[in-house]
Amino acid sequence: MLRILALILAFALLAENAQAQIAETGPTQETATMTPLERRAEDIVLVLNQQANTDEVFAPAFLQAIPEAQLNQIAQQFTDQFGPALKVVEIDTRSDTAAAVTVRMERAIGRLNLSIESDREGRINGLQLLEFTPVNDTVEQIRADLLALDGKVSAYFGPLDGGSPTLSINAGAQMPLGSAMKLYVLGALGEEIAKGKRAWDDIVVLNTKSFPSGQMQDWPMGSPVTLHTFASLMISTSDNTATDQLIRVLGRDRVEEYMRGTDHSAAALNTPWLTTRELFLIKGSSQQSLEAYSDGSPQLRAAIVGRLEDNPATQDQINAKLAEGPVAIETVEWFANSGDLAGLFRTMRTTSDPEAFRIMSINPGLPANATEAWNYLGFKGGSETGVLNMTWLLTDAQGRDHLLTLSWANSEAAVETQTLLLLAQRIVSLPR
Repeated sequence: MLRILALILAFALLAENAQAQIAETGPTQETATMTPLERRAEDIVLVLNQQANTDEVFAPAFLQAIPEAQLNQIAQQFTDQFGPALKVVEIDTRSDTAAAVTVRMERAIGRLNLSIESDREGRINGLQLLEFTPVNDTVEQIRADLLALDGKVSAYFGPLDGGSPTLSINAGAQMPLGSAMKLYVLGALGEEIAKGKRAWDDIVVLNTKSFPSGQMQDWPMGSPVTLHTFASLMISTSDNTATDQLIRVLGRDRVEEYMRGTDHSAAALNTPWLTTRELFLIKGSSQQSLEAYSDGSPQLRAAIVGRLEDNPATQDQINAKLAEGPVAIETVEWFANSGDLAGLFRTMRTTSDPEAFRIMSINPGLPANATEAWNYLGFKGGSETGVLNMTWLLTDAQGRDHLLTLSWANSEAAVETQTLLLLAQRIVSLPR
């Protein structure tokens, strides 16, 4: 349940004492007449195409923080999505050592910030990729790129009211959700608040803890916290302790009841509804216990969960197990297909207090340029080793809700957040 990384697609390092400044030229100038900043702006095309001599282009401090192999990996992710970099089309000078640069790629316009050292060599000491705006993209190309990913993929983008989807791939497949399961917890809480059973400003004493992601595992036991704060941290920063506290407040049975009420097509897969701590403890347990849970009925699973705290795995043991690769992602997880998530959002629209949707929008999950065409974006993603889900509720200018959900699972290897995030950006930019 790693937190979905940045809203901005970026990698950056400013050398010590370097100023965040920026310059301008046209790409047709002869290299001999270019300033160091203009020359380095042109080098960005080579960097994105992995054709640059990085030792000559980048300052040592930059390469110490972001080695060549990592730099090339990042560049490869962008060219895989948008095709090769073609040319610099604009350099907006901010100073002698800093500029905003626009790069044309085969299927996107990329915008970045660039800074260089002030000496004669003018090597790059800061590079921040801000946004990529897709152009000339197609559903067919996106479909091909999704299906080319290693492992199992499911994708759906279409209106929530059942109209024809723009994109649908393996939409009926039950896929692991990771922390996207927290949408069900938010839905159950939002419904209870709408019914007057609870209030957002109700105070709850912190009395349970999980493992990261999040920060509340480091808070003192007994801290008084509002339900609104728990829910906001659960969704916006994927705080696992906040999630487990809300599951405790609501009750496991209540969350399961809510899930079934959304017309989930395979509710038994999520019974019992695990807390994040329980998921970690199961994955960190012995192979025998892991197999017993994976193969067990909901009743047997509930019995195993009831014994987890008798001899719990430590965080070091859990981390070591997960570092080996994906662990039981087909059986020890929370699951849903695209139709289930559509049912969840339809239920939330009719039963949840409106504040639940404001909480969902704290972290929109996409850069600003990708969200301009939408009046509302609510987002939750989730991941563990080998698992990645990204789910959005989007509302267009006509007030029509849409679902975008992307799931990627690979039982043999880790999956890359940025790869799926770039695909999501391309999808929401498609004409509808």
